[in-house]
Amino acid sequence: MTDPALDPRAFLTGLFRSAVDAADPMQVVAAQLPPRPSGRLLVIGAGKASARMAEAVEAEYGPCEGLVLVRYGYARPCEGIEIVEAAHPVPDAAGEAATARLLDLVRGLTADDLVIALISGGGSSLLCAPVEGLTLADKQDLNTALLASGAPISAMNRLRKAASRVKGGRLAAACAPARVLSLIISDVPGDAPSEIASGPTVGDPDADGPGVAEILGRHRIDVPTHLRRALLEGAAPLKASDPRLAHADAQVIAAPRQSLDAAAGLARAAGVTVRQLGDALEGEARDLATAQAAEAIDIAAALAPGDAPVLLLSGGECTVTRRGDGVGGPNAEFALAAIIALAGHPRIHLIACDTDGVDGAAEVAGAYAGPETLTHAAAVGCDPGLALDTNDAHAFFAATGGQIVTGPTLTNVNDFRAVLILPPEMATGAG
Repeated sequence: MTDPALDPRAFLTGLFRSAVDAADPMQVVAAQLPPRPSGRLLVIGAGKASARMAEAVEAEYGPCEGLVLVRYGYARPCEGIEIVEAAHPVPDAAGEAATARLLDLVRGLTADDLVIALISGGGSSLLCAPVEGLTLADKQDLNTALLASGAPISAMNRLRKAASRVKGGRLAAACAPARVLSLIISDVPGDAPSEIASGPTVGDPDADGPGVAEILGRHRIDVPTHLRRALLEGAAPLKASDPRLAHADAQVIAAPRQSLDAAAGLARAAGVTVRQLGDALEGEARDLATAQAAEAIDIAAALAPGDAPVLLLSGGECTVTRRGDGVGGPNAEFALAAIIALAGHPRIHLIACDTDGVDGAAEVAGAYAGPETLTHAAAVGCDPGLALDTNDAHAFFAATGGQIVTGPTLTNVNDFRAVLILPPEMATGAG
């Protein structure tokens, strides 16, 4: 039986929290660790979750030798593993210097050594080692262009790999002949290890896939001439069959599906009917929002008094093609586009957040929106259509009180979206 006093915002926020908790490295790392080897053990890694993963490794093994790169503000206390903070989503000098040190650290390993690589989303920008002829400024220009392009993650990563000495399996190759065990937290649709953080320790099963020129043209990615030339001349990512990767193994230890399942279980326990739409949805955030809003309206029309509420759950990685100069992110843009399409529907509430606590370039996880959101917007003089046109969703939700701010969550399993449709007797005031 659903609680008639259910608070939609608190309920949806609680579901998001459960999704984040399900991907906490302290809950998922230890079970995947082998017995501590008698030989040399080296822990390396990069990503928004990697410091928490390193903390979990040392909780199991004790102090370890190693170096891990994380986003500013995401460091965790470790006894032996050095944690270095650097920039995300655009690389900086700290990341470039730490990557050079990491490559020095793995030089000269032997077949008796074990490297544990802790990889999570965000590692693409944190690991910065430009190919010969490119500079840090070139990598910054490339990342900025990719983020504004609306290209899917697989296309972005193909270009990132072409410009890097560590991505596309090259970091694992640098560790050869040592054994490499990669523990990976997925933030990409489909959970392909070769796509997470641009696959620094994983060979690419699609190394002969779409080429650089095709991707640049298809997604209208404009980069300087010398950078375009370097990308076109760059080496393809290592194939999975490359002999330097013969002793490299990768395990995805947390993924969006597990987090959605955790939220679904909590919702069902509260008497809510759950419909999972998938954990690997991609595409323009505003287009996905419009489609889910239409589905929610249809469901609401079919609900009768006494029916259980319905929850639409989805994950994946939406994109935003930049059209304006506002402050936005794919989750906030999803919420904004959805609430415009819902037009103040009195029985539909939603939340859209990134599980790492950062949506786009803003230190905000995402946004909640409900029947009252448009009323609040009108009261404070916010134009939702203009905010959407200028990609200014975060400013819109800051003004209307809909922002979800968590701070660093220390994990990263991509976007979390939940749309709650209530039966007629649970309607709230329309906006």
